[in-house]
Amino acid sequence: MKLLEGKTAIVTGAARGIGEAIAIKYAEAGANVAFTYVSDSSQQKAESLQEKLIALGVKAKAYKSNAADASQCEVLVNEVLATFGTIDILVNNAGISKDNLLMRMTAEQFQDVINVNLNSVFYLTRLVIKPMMKARDGVIINMSSVIGEMGNAGQSSYAASKAGVIGFTKSVAKELGSRNIRCNAIAPGFVETDMTSYLKAGDAADKYKASIPLGRFATPEDIANTALFLASPMGNYITGQTISVCGGLNI
Repeated sequence: MKLLEGKTAIVTGAARGIGEAIAIKYAEAGANVAFTYVSDSSQQKAESLQEKLIALGVKAKAYKSNAADASQCEVLVNEVLATFGTIDILVNNAGISKDNLLMRMTAEQFQDVINVNLNSVFYLTRLVIKPMMKARDGVIINMSSVIGEMGNAGQSSYAASKAGVIGFTKSVAKELGSRNIRCNAIAPGFVETDMTSYLKAGDAADKYKASIPLGRFATPEDIANTALFLASPMGNYITGQTISVCGGLNI
């Protein structure tokens, strides 16, 4: 039997990068996958991923939904429940960055990052815990960042949002552990995705890689492997934790 056989997962922001890798990893492990994308430009990639997941023998559906909009989150959860019947796993992966030095950062830029990276985690978690509490079973995985643990110049908004995710995760784990609902965070380091494409080559890449004991950036699959572990029975006694998948960057 596969690790996630018969489970249903929601993965936000899954048209590319880490979210896409998690969706594929979960489908390979037997889970049905509902996933979101937010922009029209991502629709073709989302449709392609949906076909890929279905070809793996599971039920899958792409939803255009903005995780930073509370009303859209409510529509999403209701539609997933109507289509799939249950929600066993939530992966809050949707995220953005709008890096700038603090003195140059606008209030709007700061709030945009908080809305997508932190508020969305609250909106969706609050909604999915209702069916999870009824089932007395569930897994919530929140995507934080090593920057939320360490901080970084020019990333105060991003660091604040991802540190907030860690505090939220710990609190939810304490509230819902008695209902057999586990909540953990993953804190990736530098990952080879579209968001970090500007770091892939040149002096900047060499500088960052020199600070990583393992000497390389993570792949999306590195993060997806951790998400699979936490969602599966192998992680049944882990809750309220932040797993840093950063190649030793935060040592």
